[in-house]
This record gives sequence, C-alpha cells and structure tokens, in this order.
Amino acid sequence: MYEAIAALIRADLLSAYRLDPAFLRRFDAHFPRLAREFLTVYGDRVDALLQLRSLAGDLVVAWEERPDELHLLDNEREHDTTWYASEQMVGAMAYVDRWAGDLDGVRAQIPYLRDLGISYLHLMPLFAVPDGDHDGGYAISSYRDVRPDLGTTEDLAELARDLRAAGISLCLDLVFNHTAHDHPWALQAADGVAPFDQYYWIFPDRTMPDAYERTVREIFPDDHPGSFVPLGDGRWAWATFHRYQWDLRYANPEVFRAMAREMLSIAALGVEVLRMDAVAFIWKELGTPSESLPQVHHLLRAFNAICRIVAPAVVFKSEAIVHPDEVATYIDTDECQLSYNPLQMALVWEGLATTKPLLLQQALTRRHALPPGTQWVNYVRSHDDIGWTFADEDAAELGIDGHDHRRFLNAWYTGRHEGSWARGVPFQENPRTGDARISGTTADLLGLVQGDPFAVDRITLAYGIAMLTGGIPLLYLGDEVGQLGDPDDPLVARDTRWVHRPPRPEERYAQAGDPSADAGRVYAALRDLIALRRAWPDLAGNALTPFDPRNEHVLGFTRGHLLVLANFSPWPQHIAAEVMSGQPKVATDAREGGTRYLRDGVELTPYELLVLDVTGAGWRSGSVDE
Repeated sequence: MYEAIAALIRADLLSAYRLDPAFLRRFDAHFPRLAREFLTVYGDRVDALLQLRSLAGDLVVAWEERPDELHLLDNEREHDTTWYASEQMVGAMAYVDRWAGDLDGVRAQIPYLRDLGISYLHLMPLFAVPDGDHDGGYAISSYRDVRPDLGTTEDLAELARDLRAAGISLCLDLVFNHTAHDHPWALQAADGVAPFDQYYWIFPDRTMPDAYERTVREIFPDDHPGSFVPLGDGRWAWATFHRYQWDLRYANPEVFRAMAREMLSIAALGVEVLRMDAVAFIWKELGTPSESLPQVHHLLRAFNAICRIVAPAVVFKSEAIVHPDEVATYIDTDECQLSYNPLQMALVWEGLATTKPLLLQQALTRRHALPPGTQWVNYVRSHDDIGWTFADEDAAELGIDGHDHRRFLNAWYTGRHEGSWARGVPFQENPRTGDARISGTTADLLGLVQGDPFAVDRITLAYGIAMLTGGIPLLYLGDEVGQLGDPDDPLVARDTRWVHRPPRPEERYAQAGDPSADAGRVYAALRDLIALRRAWPDLAGNALTPFDPRNEHVLGFTRGHLLVLANFSPWPQHIAAEVMSGQPKVATDAREGGTRYLRDGVELTPYELLVLDVTGAGWRSGSVDE
C-alpha cells in the first residue's frame, strides 16, 4: 500500500518539479517508509494524504536549497553508513559563548581541537532565544537565526565548513518538543491566528490541564507546578519544562511538517549530527504519562526517513533520560543511530562513591549491547545535571534499595556525607522526598577542588571508562584541564546547573603543559586516553565482552585484543591468578608500555585504569594525528 502511495506522489512531483536523479533514487528507497510512519500516526485524518503530498513538496524544496558540497557529503556517507563507529571518533561539547566567546572564537580553536584528537564537536544551542531566562538556549525563538552575540547564520555555516575540512563533525540540537513562548508561531497562537492556534496545547480553562496532570509527572517543580502555565487571560499552555517553553502539538500534522522544514534548514548549515532533545515527550495522550508513547517512535522514524531522502549525511542522537529499558527503544538505524548512555554515566559516579562498580558491571553485561549500526555516546558529565537513572529492579538484585541509594548518592556528591571528597550542589532538590539531581564539574565532584590526592586518578578513571567501553566518547571542554565550577555565577541562583557551565578557564589552559599543576596532570592524562582510543581499531564500534574480575572493587571488560581492569577504590586490589588463567602469561600495558606478568594474577594500585594487550602483539593502527 505504501509503495503505491509513494508511486502516486512521485508521479505528482514529476509533473510539478524537475527532480534530480539522486533525489528520485532516495525518494524511491525511503518515501514508502516515511509514508508508513506518517500515516500510522495521521492516517485517520481526512487530510492525511494531502498533508503527505505537501510534505513531499517540502522535501523537494529542501533538496534544492541544500548546498552542493553537502550533496557530495551525502553521497560519501551513503557508502559509509557507519562512519560514526570509527575509533577515530572522539567527541567534545561546549557552550559557544562560555568556551570561545563566539563562533569566530570556536573557529580559532580548531587547531587546538585537532591537536587534542577531537573529531566530533557538539555546540550547545546557539539559535535566537528570549531575553532573560532561556534554559541555556533550549527555548528557541527562531530556528533560522543565530544569537546575535554569537554571530550569524552565515558564520555558523562557515564554521561547519571549516570543521568539516579539519575532520570534525558538527553536532547541534534539534529542540523539537517545544519552542520559546516568543517564537513567531507561539505569538500568533496566543493571538488565536490560524493555523498557529493549533500548533500548541492551549486550553481555555483548567478542565483539560487538570485531566492531563492526573497522569503526567512534574519535571521542574521549582519553575512551576504541574505541566501547564497560565497565559494571563484565563487560558493555560502546556509547558513540560520551563514556563517559557511551550510544547508543540504533534497531533497536528502541520506541526510535524513545520518542524521537518526547520530540521532540514539546520542540516543545510552543515550539521552532521542532530541531538534530538527531550525526544520522549513529543506526543501527548490523555490518561497516559505522555512519555515514550508509540507515536513518538513513529514520528522519529518519519524524521529519520526525511533525512535519508534529503540529507543522508545527518544522523540522530537520542536524548532520552528515562528508564534504561525505554532508552534502548530509541536506538535503531531507522530511528536514532546514536544515543546518550545515561545509565553508564550515572553508574560510573555511583561506583566511585561506593568503591564498588557492581551496578556498572551488571549494566555492561545486561544493557550495553545495541543493534548493528548504532552507537552509544558515553560521557562523564554534560551541560545537564547528573540524575540516578538506574533501574530499581537492577539494584534490588544486588541487595540495594534504589530510593535509599539515591539519597546516599545525593548526600555524597553534595559533600554532606562523611568522608565525601565531592563538592557538588543539588539541582531541583525536594526536601520533603529527598529527591535531587547533582550539579558540578567533573573536578568539583571528584575531589580536585579539595586537593584530594586521588582526584586526578578518579578523573582519569571516569573518562577512561567513557573512552574504552564502546561508542563515541564525549568530553565536556574544560574538563581536560580540570575546570572548577563557579558557585558565584549569578545564573546559579536561578538554576544550579550553571555552576558547571563556567567561562573558559584561561589560567588552567595556560597550565596545560605544566606537569606540576593539576591542570597539566589532568590534561596529560586525558590527552593520552584520547590517543589510546584513536590508536586501537579494537575500540571502534560498540561491541564489548564483560570480564568478571571476581573482585567487587574492580570493573572488567574486553574490547577485541584489549582487557580493561579498573580499580574503583582508594586501596590496592588483587585479581587472583585463577581469574587470569584464561589469559596469556604475559601482556603489554597499552597505556604505560612495558610488560605485565599475569601468571600470579594482577595487582592494581588505587584507582588504576589498566589496559592490557592480551595478544602480546602491542599492535596499533597509527598516531592520533591520522
């Protein structure tokens, strides 16, 4: 059926446009899938086929507007569909203004990024935002205009071109669950102007908001109660997150089409990865949690099919901070090829606090594997808070009460627990329930600010897990020099996440080459880890085999020729000889060089990250500069 619908629409397009053969080839390959997903969601509407035909016309226009150089990249990526799985892929992320001032400042840092070994750069939201609060850029006033203080849209396209020439893929956010309340669509919706009055969830009174709120959760209680905000005239608008972020009404297919056009305009700037922000929330349905509903997946697959037709160089990265079982449902080559790995992130922090990476070992065994052609994006921390996203049922298998354990972790990472080396601050803390998430830079949370003697080793261990477990490792820029948070930033009083988004630490960058300085020690350790990652083809892809070290303080896994053992404790640990009996008698230390004898087991120093070439060959593919 969908092939027949695609054929009819194809014929109609040929009568109206002069179509490029490459467009037609991709249309034939992917439009039936787009039709299936679109009509699964909207097929009961009388205008469904008309909307689908209009969407096809939108794709032709977007194709014609896409620069020739990106059409060339599309052709390359069609023949290298898993380019993002290479061991050469090492990511970094930053706010443009905080790390580099503006887009020209980012351009000036390209040699630094190349030297560090970065091949994927995620710039935090940089499009126009309202005056005042804007959730760190996630309240978008225009998807077509860059913030004036950062540069212009032309500057962004030029930066993307320069990054691509340097072998660095640009990632930007697609904020598609909501817009800012002052977006032109929202302003017209508030005035009752058609068709924009159907672009948002706006109700005349509390009747429907009350009905929806019986089953949806409250995300930011510090900002506003529930999921709706008053408009001042008795009406209420759905705002899942902040009061100035109005949720789009995807029940209307015109909203899907409008956002598809915005997505393709961003892709036409040279973006190669789109972070699909707040993806779980885009579909609302009365009587449900309005999270991760089936329509979300159909719409994601429809967006994916659109890119396969118009911009196949672009892949999606899922940002779904939900139950681990739900996170996995977004990861598929037809949906999101990449996904943040929030479970691994949280459990690295959990293992360091407890000195026992048992939950992390369980997760690597049970939840690490992904479908072919997909990848995790592994991170130590991001622009966002740290939340304890492990599943209570997983914790219970290890005798851990999830609720109590989260309270312990919150106390530990805010420095409220005896013996803690962490100095984080709570985010969205609820004194009644004890629920909270954690803000702070990696250095703040792992003891560097307190001068703890093991702080650099903990930072190395945390980033080592991200670099070695599979997928794309992601560095928050500033962490490579042990950047400290800024609790005095005036933005922190309104949102504690700004404590870990401070301006570029120029003094620490100046100390990056000083082995006697904390910044220099951290820089050397992380630079070496990046070089290790890029030197071993075994670290490409996502495949990982768990290795049981039979020591509750040690994490173990293998990646091809490499055996990784990580001591999460401040005490020396021993891996017994019988555990190592299946390994060769002699191995090469892939990080430090030299030989390790395994006949009598393995000794690990406090927080040691040991990477062994158990083939004894010591073979590497090349240097970090390749």
